Amino acid sequence: MHDALLSIGLLIVFAKLIEGIFKRFGLNSIIAYATAGVVLGPVTGLVDVGSESDMILGIGIFLFFFLIGLDELDVRGFVAAVRGRLFVASVLSVLISLAVSLAVTTTVVLDLHLGLSPTEALALAGVLSLSSLGVVAKVLVDEGRLRHPVGVQMFTAVVIAEFVALFVVGFAISDHATADHGHELDMRSVLTVMAQIAGFAVVTWVVSVKVLPRVIVLLHHLLQVPQLSFGLLLGGLFLVVVGAEHVGLHGSLGALLFGAALSTLPYQVRRDIMPGMRGTADGFFVPLFFASAGLHLSLDFVNLAPETIIGLTLVPLAGKFAGAFVSAYVTRLDAPVATAAGLMAKGVAEIALLILLLQTGAIDNDIFSLLVVVMLAYIVLTPAGISLALRGLAEGDRTVADDETSLFFDRFALEGIRVREILDPSRTYPEQALTVKAFAATWLLPEQNDYVVVDGDKLAGIVSLAMLRYLPRREWEGTTLEQVLRHDTPYAYADELVEDVLQRMTESNLTVLPVAERETDEFIGSISSHEVIELITFATPTHEI
Repeated sequence: MHDALLSIGLLIVFAKLIEGIFKRFGLNSIIAYATAGVVLGPVTGLVDVGSESDMILGIGIFLFFFLIGLDELDVRGFVAAVRGRLFVASVLSVLISLAVSLAVTTTVVLDLHLGLSPTEALALAGVLSLSSLGVVAKVLVDEGRLRHPVGVQMFTAVVIAEFVALFVVGFAISDHATADHGHELDMRSVLTVMAQIAGFAVVTWVVSVKVLPRVIVLLHHLLQVPQLSFGLLLGGLFLVVVGAEHVGLHGSLGALLFGAALSTLPYQVRRDIMPGMRGTADGFFVPLFFASAGLHLSLDFVNLAPETIIGLTLVPLAGKFAGAFVSAYVTRLDAPVATAAGLMAKGVAEIALLILLLQTGAIDNDIFSLLVVVMLAYIVLTPAGISLALRGLAEGDRTVADDETSLFFDRFALEGIRVREILDPSRTYPEQALTVKAFAATWLLPEQNDYVVVDGDKLAGIVSLAMLRYLPRREWEGTTLEQVLRHDTPYAYADELVEDVLQRMTESNLTVLPVAERETDEFIGSISSHEVIELITFATPTHEI
């Protein structure tokens, strides 16, 4: 245990220090993390990979993808981007890369004397055909492009490509395991696995969207436990990852699905969990995960024949390059160079799968060490290539996706958006009978000054922190919100434009307004300036194309 803690402590400190240094030279954080792993692992021997540290290192990718789905992924743009051409391009890139990789993992074209069975050769070819969603997502986040039309297109293409390749690898590995028991590969097995994955995705999405947000809000106000939402979602994430891998879906994609489904969480819950979740990921787990890639560097492959080294290094690279660029140009995708650069990315997920192939006896240590070095080269080079392709778009021809995503991202941030479109009907509000002390302990949020207060299902008024500052703290326990309410508050109507409501907030010196139906004046929720700011940030690309 002490050795594992020492290794993790050294890795995290060194990774963050290297990140700061590398940023001064414009280098991606992934390169910094991987470099930290190489220096502390193979170069100095200060950190060694063990079972205890491996588990902690692996958590990072699941938390990273969960946050991508929860806080970064534009579900509307993502779904709009999954269209015929994009799907065909992604699948075609995997098929081309897979076919070329099979030329060196089997004896059909080139016999490199790897000694692999057909299913082992298919599994290894699938690993060599993978595109790294983790690397692409990290670069897009760092570049501020994940919500951009081209970023959505690139992200979606890599999700589809990785899903297809992971299905091939997962099925080949499972078939390799069942082959020892005399079972044969058949279409029924394929359909069973596909049905399990589809069923898991549907159940996870429905539960996450329809059930979990309401349960979290209810428990949050009933139990009043600090960081309850954070604990429930983090525990739920690990359960979803286990379930995903049990049905044959990679845990990172299960985490992404879980996060995307929870993107509809009420504003209060998101504000409660995001600072802690984001800090835990960016400051601890994600650097450790990418640093772990460098720990597996080995020079054992020098004992391999030269033709084996050249074949396993250059042939899959050529296949990956051909698959990425041919598919992007043949299907006439927008920004083909940027999308192809994303499809070229590879990362530590491949190393994890190579470890699995090594443990099952599919490949030996020489082949494993060679391919780890190849994957590290991808990790170092592809982030720079992706960044260069994205910056080339900004400085060159102004190519954008000609679909719903471009319309969504390119319009004026608040143009045509009405209050009803961003209203959260599941939100709960403090009751006027609540004491000021209980209100302060349960409801206060960072950077929010005004709060809607209700009496049952009716509006009671608004309480402002500016009003509470004149109330001595010793009187908080005996004073109810009803006694400090502002009753003469303006309304926003559900059919009004958000831009008009924001102007009314400014004129009234309020950061929140109750919302009512125009015909009945029935109270139906609230809208805050923080939500509008988030909407503007969400709808406006960080970098223009």
